[in-house]
Amino acid sequence: MSSVRVYLPDNSYKEFPESPTVLDVAKSIGPRLANDTVAGLVNGQLSDLRTQLKDGDKLKIVTMKDKEANEVIRHSAAHVMAQAVQELWPEVKVTIGPVIESGFYYDFDSPRTFSPEDLEKIEKQMKDIVKRDLPIVREDWNASKAVETFQKMNENFKVEIITDLRDNKSETVFGVYKQGEWFDLCRGPHVQRTGQIKAVKVMSLAGSYWRGDEKNKQLQRIYATAFSDQKDLEHYLLMLEEAKKRDHRKLGKELGLYHFNQLSPGSPFFTGKGSIIYNQLIEYIRDLYPKYGYQEVITPMLYDVDMYKTSGHYENYVDNMFFSEAENRTFSMKPMNCPGHCVLYSMEHHSYRDLPLRVADFGRLHRFERSGTLHGLTRVRSMCQDDAHIFCTEAQIESESEKFIDLLNEVYRTLGMEKYTVKLATRPEKRVGSDKVWDMSEKALADVLTKMKIPFEYLPGEGAFYGPKIEFHFFDALNRDWQLGTLQLDFSMPERFGLRYIGEDNSDHTPVMLHRAILGTLERFIGVYIEHTAGHLPAWLTPVQVQILNVTDRQTEYCKDILARLEAVKLRAHYDSRNEKLGFKIREAQLQKIPYMVIIGDKEVENKTVSVRLSNGSQKEGIPLETFINALTEEVRGRKLKSSFV
Repeated sequence: MSSVRVYLPDNSYKEFPESPTVLDVAKSIGPRLANDTVAGLVNGQLSDLRTQLKDGDKLKIVTMKDKEANEVIRHSAAHVMAQAVQELWPEVKVTIGPVIESGFYYDFDSPRTFSPEDLEKIEKQMKDIVKRDLPIVREDWNASKAVETFQKMNENFKVEIITDLRDNKSETVFGVYKQGEWFDLCRGPHVQRTGQIKAVKVMSLAGSYWRGDEKNKQLQRIYATAFSDQKDLEHYLLMLEEAKKRDHRKLGKELGLYHFNQLSPGSPFFTGKGSIIYNQLIEYIRDLYPKYGYQEVITPMLYDVDMYKTSGHYENYVDNMFFSEAENRTFSMKPMNCPGHCVLYSMEHHSYRDLPLRVADFGRLHRFERSGTLHGLTRVRSMCQDDAHIFCTEAQIESESEKFIDLLNEVYRTLGMEKYTVKLATRPEKRVGSDKVWDMSEKALADVLTKMKIPFEYLPGEGAFYGPKIEFHFFDALNRDWQLGTLQLDFSMPERFGLRYIGEDNSDHTPVMLHRAILGTLERFIGVYIEHTAGHLPAWLTPVQVQILNVTDRQTEYCKDILARLEAVKLRAHYDSRNEKLGFKIREAQLQKIPYMVIIGDKEVENKTVSVRLSNGSQKEGIPLETFINALTEEVRGRKLKSSFV
């Protein structure tokens, strides 16, 4: 038998007489590395340390120090939590326990209702299991053995999973991971032993349904998290507390920006203050359109369902659409603008001289998000996007993509959002169009990013059903990842709608369609941006830019004069004339995140000046009123991120 070579990141290789596991390779390098190994990146894919390697495989060994380690640790910690629960309450049945972005959860079928005190018991039991340093062993069982074993244990949820996954034509093999006497089904990956789980925290309780279907049995979900280091857990918990303070649902209520009502679930009611933020963002994007060659259009909100059958949305998106009946016809509220823009394009004749045609639309959209997924402004049913579509020739794809990225960068710089990563989402399993078209589309977007020297990573299977997309993932002040801007390349929809333009050869050609958004959904963006800034918006976005505060009634007339002067130059100001102590009024203005407080006493009246207090507590005195107004006007009109008075 020929030997097996496994290549390491430095292009060196290790040679074995037969297929080694990831852990075997680590052991061949040294005992310290082997002891620290939790998984491997095999040809770029995160894999269990028990994975057998093939000749020519490329391997990066994942240790406790690597960023990928936490995902593996959380897989194993989920099993530790399930074991802890069943050790405490043997009558509880386990279902599934996946890793999620910030940790993991496990759904339990329990005759008892878990309490917060139970969570403390579970965490204590988990730490005991970790301390036991139980070896974690993988076994491969055929379906018959797996069904028989779990049936004897009355673990009916596991039996259902196995039954659904087994292939009747062959004996499907299932991975079973054991730690001590306890075991569960899992694909992995898992660490070597429970002692490699260095830090765990049981977080919260929630209700759930088996397989997410409210028609199925109700379960109890326990959320938890785990890290490779106690310091990382402590940092995460601190960030979690900070995130609670920044929660846009909390701040939106405190600042009086928006409300929700069950008469229209998932549809925000923006107040006068909230509408200012909303409209300022639209106005900003709208002001950039002439510079970048866009024309704004207005399209209907309600369409015959036949349009969505033509576009492919009815087949691929029907579960997320709202429908109504009128005059024996079925209509749908539009969940996106692209089909309507195709219809608009088709109503006129186009030449290659008309292209690229860039059409933007701030029309309202409606999507049926399930009630369990709704979350403040970041997951809604009624929304608006800074949406646009570019109809162009194939030769213009590269230049139009570059122009869009330039536009996006200008917007993100203005908003102080320059920390982002780029991902290229490729063909999903459910899609329209030929593989040849998808190959061409994915290569075109990759070439754009490569030419612009923009680092990116692939997101296999995450593209839209009609084409691949470039995603811009913004990192906020807490280093959380939010996908905002997108650029999607679409050859299919123009073809499906029969769109044409007359080329230089005087023949008909089908245009290419670029779908693009910068902020994305405005509702979601506002939620994200409020959390990023902790509600301290730049002055040009704040509902009240200046709060005028008098010390005594003697300054009333001067305060009214200041208010009139500010309003005359279209600055948003408010005079707090209440008969309250100055300290109280300052505190309230700070809580409302008002960027500028103008404090007026006798000295300011006499000298025709203002004392300016910023929301961070710093104060500047003796500023001539005219100087203050001019500086603030320039700051707001220039949409500057930083204060003119810092």
